[in-house]
Amino acid sequence: GFPLAMFAMSLWTVPNEIYLIGFLVTLSIFWTTFRSQVPFFPSRPIVREKVAELISQDHAIRMIDIGSGLGDLSMYIAKERSNSQVEGVEIAPMPWLISAARAWISRSSAKFTLGNYHELDFANYDLVFAYLSPAAMSALWQKAQLEMATGSLLVSYEFEIPGIPPTFTIDSSTKAPKIFVWKM
Repeated sequence: GFPLAMFAMSLWTVPNEIYLIGFLVTLSIFWTTFRSQVPFFPSRPIVREKVAELISQDHAIRMIDIGSGLGDLSMYIAKERSNSQVEGVEIAPMPWLISAARAWISRSSAKFTLGNYHELDFANYDLVFAYLSPAAMSALWQKAQLEMATGSLLVSYEFEIPGIPPTFTIDSSTKAPKIFVWKM
């Protein structure tokens, strides 16, 4: 399809600024992928529901969604478990800006930070949720082992930690990947 798109674009008179805007938007979403090896992966609604089931209605927790993207999971958990503190951290500026704006508009209690999860102290959280990539899982496990408190949960959608069996898995649906849970 790319050669056909190139041919069509050569016939269509488009101002150069449009190409620049498209490039800048794409760059703001994927600009750190080469460093982090974690592309933009939006999760499915069933994942939000399954993660919410891990959190007791009666017990307030502090949760961080690392690589929070557009903020869907964090805002859902903040709404469903209103007694808990829910945060999201995103390294790419455009998804972070969208999630922060969505939270502000919807008056969600979820808080979003532009930054790298490596700078966070996981000891501050009862649940750490990650939807990263296979390349990031070993480093995530090392950080979790060093910082997370006994009894806290490390939850990963789709990607396992190599060589570390999860405490349990959750089937999100027949057509969706599994959710892996490690109890520290």
